[in-house]
Amino acid sequence: MLAALSVQTTEEEARRRGELEQLLLRTGQGDREAFARLYGLTRDGVYALALSLLHDAHEAQDIAQDTFVKVWESAPAYRPQGSPMAWLLTVARNLARTRLRQGGRQVGLDEEAWNAIPAAAPDVSPEDRQLLQEALARLSPEERQIVLLHAAAGLKHRETAQLLELPLSTVLSKYHRGLKKLKALMKGEDHP
Repeated sequence: MLAALSVQTTEEEARRRGELEQLLLRTGQGDREAFARLYGLTRDGVYALALSLLHDAHEAQDIAQDTFVKVWESAPAYRPQGSPMAWLLTVARNLARTRLRQGGRQVGLDEEAWNAIPAAAPDVSPEDRQLLQEALARLSPEERQIVLLHAAAGLKHRETAQLLELPLSTVLSKYHRGLKKLKALMKGEDHP
């Protein structure tokens, strides 16, 4: 059963990757409907990455918007290689880092802004959403960033490591530690 689930997950990831790739290629041809669909599928991941780097909800929204403007402009030059989501997030990361360099500062992340990321999940009950937000708020900033990039953006751990410029082993360790904490907190157990 576990092997069947693994195959299903891999097939789903391949289908999603293929869909994003096709949407990017069609966007490069000026297809506005493809661009709108691409935006709808990837905006949460782009925002999550921008927020994790900028620590400011308003600036993260600006960078997310700038990312999609840049994607629209750059899509004609896009060539399928690697992950389309990683390509989008690399654009967002570069824009966010430029903003940080220009501002010469980093500020603490508003918990409300972090909590807004999972708040939009359509298949989560309001009670579970509140519990998830409270649990996410108790993770370390790096754990929360890695868990959300994987969950919200659908990035593989290797892609997350490349984006955050961290060793893969660090990403895996923090991801598993974060999940363990989340599971304990969601069950009502107090976790250090």
